[in-house]
Amino acid sequence: MTERIKMILLNGVVMVTLCSLLLLAGTWWRLHDQFALGEDAFRRGDFAGAVAGYESAIHMYIPFHPAIEQSAQRLWSIAELNERQGDVNRALIAYRALRSSFYADHWLVTPGQEWIARCDSKIASLVPLQRER
Repeated sequence: MTERIKMILLNGVVMVTLCSLLLLAGTWWRLHDQFALGEDAFRRGDFAGAVAGYESAIHMYIPFHPAIEQSAQRLWSIAELNERQGDVNRALIAYRALRSSFYADHWLVTPGQEWIARCDSKIASLVPLQRER
């Protein structure tokens, strides 16, 4: 009887490990795919495509993955560029996308606390300047 229990537990551990690895691999692939889409859109000057790509990459959060930080930095740069150009609405879209991406990754902790704080500050200063379209 104990041999059967050991075999069941071993099979369970193997299945959980395999499923976890498949989940990680799928998330890794989607993260890279979304980051590449964001980069392509950024090079073409496609604001909406770039924001969507980088935002989606952050949603595929894997701790310490360099594409997460790169995506956050790109969104911040897009927001600052639009802010300097006087397009407050687009700047707010990018800042809010960056902030909400990290909030969406909340599980046991919320990653990107520094980015969230920076975005909150920028959003608070830009909202009074926002014009309705």
